[in-house]
Amino acid sequence: MSEILPVAGAADTWAWLRGELWKRRLATGTTLVVAAVAAALALVPVYVFGIFVDRVREGVEPSSVVWMLIVIAAAAVAGGLCTGFASYLIRRLGETMLAQIRERTVDRALRLPIGTVERVGKGDLLARVGDDVAVIGKAVADVVPNLVAAVLLVVLSMSAMLGIDWRLGLAGMVALPMYVLALRWYLPRSAPIYAAERVAMGERSQALISSMQGVRTVRAYGLETEHLARIDQASGKARDLAVGVFSLFTRLAGRGNRAEFVGLTAILVVGFFLVKNDIVTVGATTAAALLFHRLFNPIGMLMYTFDEVQSAGASLARLVGVIDIPDESRPVSNTQSSNPRAPGRDVELIDLRHTYDGEHEVVHAVNLHIAAGERVALVGSTGAGKTTVAAIAAGSIEPTSGVVRIGGVPLAELGDLRRHVAIVSQEVHVFAGPLSDDLRLAAPNCTDKDITAALTCVGALDWVEALDDGMHTVVGEGGHDLTAAQAQQLALARLVLADPAVAVLDEATAEAGSAGARDLEWSAEAATRGRTTLVVAHRLTQAASADRVVVLEHGRILEQGPHDELVTTGGRYAQLWAAWSGTSVGGNVLGSR
Repeated sequence: MSEILPVAGAADTWAWLRGELWKRRLATGTTLVVAAVAAALALVPVYVFGIFVDRVREGVEPSSVVWMLIVIAAAAVAGGLCTGFASYLIRRLGETMLAQIRERTVDRALRLPIGTVERVGKGDLLARVGDDVAVIGKAVADVVPNLVAAVLLVVLSMSAMLGIDWRLGLAGMVALPMYVLALRWYLPRSAPIYAAERVAMGERSQALISSMQGVRTVRAYGLETEHLARIDQASGKARDLAVGVFSLFTRLAGRGNRAEFVGLTAILVVGFFLVKNDIVTVGATTAAALLFHRLFNPIGMLMYTFDEVQSAGASLARLVGVIDIPDESRPVSNTQSSNPRAPGRDVELIDLRHTYDGEHEVVHAVNLHIAAGERVALVGSTGAGKTTVAAIAAGSIEPTSGVVRIGGVPLAELGDLRRHVAIVSQEVHVFAGPLSDDLRLAAPNCTDKDITAALTCVGALDWVEALDDGMHTVVGEGGHDLTAAQAQQLALARLVLADPAVAVLDEATAEAGSAGARDLEWSAEAATRGRTTLVVAHRLTQAASADRVVVLEHGRILEQGPHDELVTTGGRYAQLWAAWSGTSVGGNVLGSR
């Protein structure tokens, strides 16, 4: 099973919530005041009705109680308006906070190290910014307004009962310990299940995503049954947890009903003896009983929505867990040049070592110097460590030990690393929207003229201009479908617009196939011309055109030098070249990592 990202503890989650409410203390205070007024107005009809009962028993003229009916009607209307306004304020406050934490979660997720994302998988991340946000959003819209109203109504009702007569108030409070005991029984049992349910939903998302992303491979190898079984297992786990917590919830409901029965009985019995002894009036007892009866719904709301509150709390903890991940973004160094490119532009890999599992090294003491403007190709068989070395050089992976320097400055001391080095891999994503907006991701302030120049540089202008709306054509999901080669050319055009000093190409022409590979190789060479370039060579024709070839085997540099020299010496590269040229130009003897 994949690892998951951190989940915040209760203390950290509450600290975040308190901090956000304090930042918005004016809005929070206004909301609570309006909600309190709404709750108070809801009690007015009950209190006045008690007076109405006593007046009727006294035999007063009907005209003398008309004002009571007017007050009851007015309080009901005003209370309804205040309740609606309070709900609006609570939703606005909650949704504002939810929008902010969602943006912070996505922002933090996008800045996570590539290795971390690969370990946890995309399912856990997507479940947090998808399912978890939806759960909190539902709670903010439907549960929290009712919850706040219920808490205030319970507090004010109990206060009103004590105000009518302290003995009636105490009689009603007999039910409170029963409610508390019911929650103390329920919460410790349900909270872990809700947390586990959120994790299970993340695992289910991961199983679905991995199967859909690899659907061609799944079909090619006949793995449909195995993947469906994995999805079914993940879904079954989430379902069983949901059924288990619902069973606990039904038992909580029974305990709540018993508390209501005991409380109402206590008020009626105490009220009977108080009325019999002329201590309180029938109207006062009636008002107290109605106040307690009116608490059935809010107390039930408090108890029966705890499942949704806990589910939302578990989801909130998962979001806070992401935003609390320490930000390891590199600080700006005092040695940083004002030039957008790195000073010197040469690249040094010094004694690099790396392990993914903490035990087995995949890169062993790699030392490599790439001169400014030099083009170096990494070649080797599958598992040689090419992709790992390239990712470390680009700053996508932190090495277990060793250091990477650009222009003599360690990557850890370079501010805004992507201004200095950019990586283009074979996995290129085309974002939904106008093609020009896709390119502006690399340079937000670039003009259409800049975009045209970049497309011309990589040889993509002709097919872009042939689209219905040219560079403004909507591409990606729901738009014009691009071929793998076209998507790769867009990635290379982004590289041109970003204009880094150092470029790392990790099999950036692999998805083109034999037919378009030569054209894409030309595009890659044009995009990186004049830049210090490290190429993970998928095709040996890329290595042949490089200034220098570095051969990796089992994470070590085996040999290096110009193409012609290595072919002549008859070493490992010569063997690879012979296999390549002896098979076919479209052959592929190299792996990725």
